[in-house]
Amino acid sequence: MDTALNKERNKTMQADARGREAPGRRCGLAKIRNIGIIAHIDAGKTTTTERILFYTGRLHRMGEVHDGTTVMDWMAQEKERGITITSAATTCFWNEHQVNVIDTPGHVDFTVEVERSLRVLDGAIGVFCGVGGVQPQSETVWHQADRYNVPRIAFVNKMDRLGADFDTVVDEIREKLSSRVAPVQIPWGSGEDHAGVVDLVAMQAYAYDGDCGENIRIVPIPESLAAEAEQARAALIELLAEHDEALLGVYVDSPDVPQDELIAAIRRATVAHQFVPVLCGSSLKNKGIQHLLDAVTRYLPSPLDVEDVRGQHPGTNAIEMRAADDLAPLAGLAFKLMKDEYVGRLVFVRVYSGQLTKGQSVYNPRTRQRFRINRLLRLHADSREEVDTIYSGEIGAIAGLKGATTGDTLCAENAPVAFEGITVPEPVVSMAIEPKSQAESDRLNDALEALSSEDPTFQISDDPETGQKLIHGMGELHLEVLKDRLTREFKLDAKAGRPMVAYRETVFETCVASHTFDREIGGGRQFATISIQIDPLPRGSGNTIEFDVSTLDLPAEFHSHVEQGVRDAEATGIVGNYKIVDVHVRISGAVYDPESSTDTAFRSAAVMAFREAAMAGHPALLEPIMSLSIVTPSEYVGDVLGDLNSRRGKVQEVAAVGLTHKVSASVPLAELFGYATTVRSLSKGRASYTLEPRTFEQVPDDVAAKIKGV
Repeated sequence: MDTALNKERNKTMQADARGREAPGRRCGLAKIRNIGIIAHIDAGKTTTTERILFYTGRLHRMGEVHDGTTVMDWMAQEKERGITITSAATTCFWNEHQVNVIDTPGHVDFTVEVERSLRVLDGAIGVFCGVGGVQPQSETVWHQADRYNVPRIAFVNKMDRLGADFDTVVDEIREKLSSRVAPVQIPWGSGEDHAGVVDLVAMQAYAYDGDCGENIRIVPIPESLAAEAEQARAALIELLAEHDEALLGVYVDSPDVPQDELIAAIRRATVAHQFVPVLCGSSLKNKGIQHLLDAVTRYLPSPLDVEDVRGQHPGTNAIEMRAADDLAPLAGLAFKLMKDEYVGRLVFVRVYSGQLTKGQSVYNPRTRQRFRINRLLRLHADSREEVDTIYSGEIGAIAGLKGATTGDTLCAENAPVAFEGITVPEPVVSMAIEPKSQAESDRLNDALEALSSEDPTFQISDDPETGQKLIHGMGELHLEVLKDRLTREFKLDAKAGRPMVAYRETVFETCVASHTFDREIGGGRQFATISIQIDPLPRGSGNTIEFDVSTLDLPAEFHSHVEQGVRDAEATGIVGNYKIVDVHVRISGAVYDPESSTDTAFRSAAVMAFREAAMAGHPALLEPIMSLSIVTPSEYVGDVLGDLNSRRGKVQEVAAVGLTHKVSASVPLAELFGYATTVRSLSKGRASYTLEPRTFEQVPDDVAAKIKGV
């Protein structure tokens, strides 16, 4: 019998015993929930969050995405487009629990907002459309949560929509997301007949009355659903009992498992990442949200339930662990930066141990600098509440903190620790930008730097051939939003070129070369020889470097300079000045002269040896390939497929979904600029699509020749 869940229960009990709390907390550590709302675009994340804030008393009037009146989508660009662009944090209270909520974007261009939010959260609500089911970005954010071991509950939304199918969505979550799931609720009707939910734990039905669904009416389970509910409850208990000895013992004694025992078993399984409870409802129609909040407090972990955070001592690299404990030394992670027109620079921080207190000094091990905390804020979207202390397990913001960036650790100087940073995806689109006048050049540079400090996927560079300023992002929409922010927030009307694809280069064969750098510079001889072997790696592997050379031939103090030379050569490329990726570089030999070998000589020799080797390895251009998912009325499928063929697209699947068809394809990013206009034209405005990066593939020879201008 697998006893993993019982071990998890014992670990939770031990955590409860060790978590020390400072006086003055509103909620103890065991009653804190740090959760994120994650989903595909338009699944109802922000609408769900608005209802959560309304029912917890944080709002007195619910906003609507389609009206541009939501609190969490506070940016002008979000209100205009009806989408979430930046993750917004807030704090609310439910059943004596403090719930810190982060509403994340669903659009792939802003995926870093999901990444850095999940990095600091203890749990998440995955929202799924009752009609669309598991959509492309649903898979992306779900796997992001897998990477950070974030326990989840699933909420099947939009059960009031025509075509909503709860059972199909549950099956898709189980199959497409490889998750062990079971409903803890089933819908009471769907489409226009959606009246409420049936709770399989309490075995009773709930109807939602009042203008905002605030009045919950408990009624017996309708006869038409009684058999289905009994069967679903039995399946839930059997699934949990397979891995939970405590529940199995109760179940063997009596199949009618008490409600408290079932709640405890669901919680143990959820916290242990072995189970995902599924709930349902309709956020827009105000049905099911109160019970979703109950599930958050019942099943998702507190800071005491999750594993201690692992880090390293910045001086010795020894492993350091930090547990949720108010009286321990301070340790927190800066996961987001934002500019506020009223309070200046804001650094969002999750405190893992200790306390952040106004007037306190904190240490940044990356910069080795100490900073004094002048203002601490509790967050509510774009409004702030000043506080004196942020306790362990809580999320807040520091105003005016300079020098910190996304992924930095903030800790006590006498107990330093450095946590693992945050994974940032590589930009795939670039665009030239320049000021309207030379007088605005410095202002533009400052504005771009400010935006880049907030968003690590937004990068800035200079084109070595034209001298133009280039900005790099995750897609057309990403760059469009950033350019709009330049105009609105920084009052800069910059001129921008058309978006360009961020190509890459690689080699396809093992190649070797040796280069001797021997020159007279400044009256002195500069000498070094480097031999290099380059091996191709699978797509997405990244670049690695290995030193397989004696320290007599290449003293250790020159290793960093040789490595820098290799990195310089990789960054500039050889086919079209694009970055070289997915290669393993082995430094196989070197010649060192004690009298004339220098840092500069070894760096230059490494650059030239790499370039000569790469030229012999059949170098080629790589282009980003996107996964494209299109939902279109059936009568337009032929036109959509024909257009995809003209764009070098490869169709993987065409599936009927109700009265529509879903087309899944992989298409080069270079062929998708302006696709939004095309797909609207082909379908008379009735089709929709989503994109996400898939991989890099070799550019066909004829296309490569055009790119290189041959």
